[in-house]
Amino acid sequence: MFMWAGNAIAGQVAVGEISPMLLTALRWVGVGVLIFIFARRRIVNEWPALRTRLPLLLALGALGFSTFNALFYIAAHSTVAINIGIINGALPVFVMLGTYIFYRTQVTGAQLIGVVVTLIGIAVVAARGDIALISDVRFNPGDVLMTFACLLYAAYTVALRERPAASGLAIFSIMTVGALATSIPLAIIEILMGDMIWPSPTGWAVALYVAIFPSLLSQLFFLRSVELIGPNRAGLFINLVPIITAAFGVILLNEDFHGYHVAALFLVLSGIWLAERKYIPLK
Repeated sequence: MFMWAGNAIAGQVAVGEISPMLLTALRWVGVGVLIFIFARRRIVNEWPALRTRLPLLLALGALGFSTFNALFYIAAHSTVAINIGIINGALPVFVMLGTYIFYRTQVTGAQLIGVVVTLIGIAVVAARGDIALISDVRFNPGDVLMTFACLLYAAYTVALRERPAASGLAIFSIMTVGALATSIPLAIIEILMGDMIWPSPTGWAVALYVAIFPSLLSQLFFLRSVELIGPNRAGLFINLVPIITAAFGVILLNEDFHGYHVAALFLVLSGIWLAERKYIPLK
């Protein structure tokens, strides 16, 4: 969770040091190289199972990895790390909504209340805590992009239920190919539009960090945690991301921490807590 929270900080540090699409492409190029070195035998051994869901895995990598991260880094240009972290905290609720819509997973009364409370928390961030603006919320462009990115990643998470019977490392490796295949054209478009920023030393450091930590190690650690304690318990730890991100934003980036951030954090985390309760079933 610390690595994922650090991704929001990396997105802020990257502004002006490396362009968003180039950062996304370099991120997945780096992961691809590491995967080729350490996982190619696993892919060969599990290829029969992987082949049965190859289009799905490539699509999940393209949408859940490269497109999500591209939107994530673009959002970082017009919002702050604290807001990114708080909006990211709504992910578990979006996943719950997706499983209900597509798989008719039971939704309890507490979960429904949790969804409403979480969305109110996002609105508080968007309105910058100004109650007068709540009824006429005008989202910061970065907040809108981040919310859309979270919805996209939630769809990716829900679709993982259709993954093949293969190891997490092998599945992640194939999805990395999809992410890489998508991120390179995005970088080319950025170059053709004249928006590319060649990495400074800081930009290269950010690219190296996001390739090794948020992209590779955090994903592998999370997959391992799912194997050890199950997806439900492991998923609870995602809720730590907005808290850690807010702390990183204040400590590392000297961002201002306002009262509305406290209120939004409380609302989002309270909503998530309610959404994960198993009682008060709807009748």
